[in-house]
Amino acid sequence: MVTTSAVGAFEREASVFRDWVAEAQPGRYHLYVAAACPWCHRTMIVRELMGLADAVGISYIDPIRDERGWAFTGGRYVDQIEGMAFLSEAYLRTDPAAGGHVTAPVLWDRETKRIVNNESSEIIRMFELGAFGGEGPELYPAALAQEIDAINARVYESLNNGVYRCGFARSQAAYEAAFWPLFETLEWLEGLLASRRYLLGDRLTEADCRLFPTLVRFDAVYYGHFKCNLRRIADFPNLWGYTRELYQLPGIAATVELDEIKRHYYYTHPSINPSRIVPLGPQIDFEQPHGRA
Repeated sequence: MVTTSAVGAFEREASVFRDWVAEAQPGRYHLYVAAACPWCHRTMIVRELMGLADAVGISYIDPIRDERGWAFTGGRYVDQIEGMAFLSEAYLRTDPAAGGHVTAPVLWDRETKRIVNNESSEIIRMFELGAFGGEGPELYPAALAQEIDAINARVYESLNNGVYRCGFARSQAAYEAAFWPLFETLEWLEGLLASRRYLLGDRLTEADCRLFPTLVRFDAVYYGHFKCNLRRIADFPNLWGYTRELYQLPGIAATVELDEIKRHYYYTHPSINPSRIVPLGPQIDFEQPHGRA
């Protein structure tokens, strides 16, 4: 269900489970994700970069979602831990009185049989700060925390969530109020990357991990489906090279399921695409040399 304001602006519901894990037992926690979802995707990326595949298990949800919500339909999309058919079961088991929209990702405690957290920004922060062990880059160094937070705040408001505010707008005014800040932020990022390899300089940080899922979906989905069609990411030389470089980092390409991404958006938003026809294009070569050494 899409929630909009009185003026037709998209409003995102807050995550409902916000517990924090400071130190985890290996194998105790499990991640439920839909690879099609950008909020899930950031948790997949950080889990990969931090080397947490053995410490935190993962189950994938079917990208096609109907009125019953995210589902485990068989094959690749199986809950091998609890045997659930729908992610909503995890919500009901955790709090039968919990209302609101059932969202992914979900960090699940296998010992207490409950959801620990369903806020992606907090899940990745727990991963980054070493609560689950692992060995990987320092994605949230204290010396850069303030700048990372500032970039995250702007990118979330105008871009990560901005594409949804464009796509689910129910008035011309609400659409335009989201559209122009979105492209102002893309121009700002293009300028940053003219003199920086990554958003904070020469080192990969959390800010890059939060931006990439939106960029990798932009030309295939958001440009057309969500009417974010002023310019493609491929039309921004620095952003396009940066997107390809991140895609080509070890382990990251395997987290990008472009077919699932397109099927999810074009099929599960009938108010935007009532025909549910999934486009065959565009052709996007993320493996093209990025030239950013």
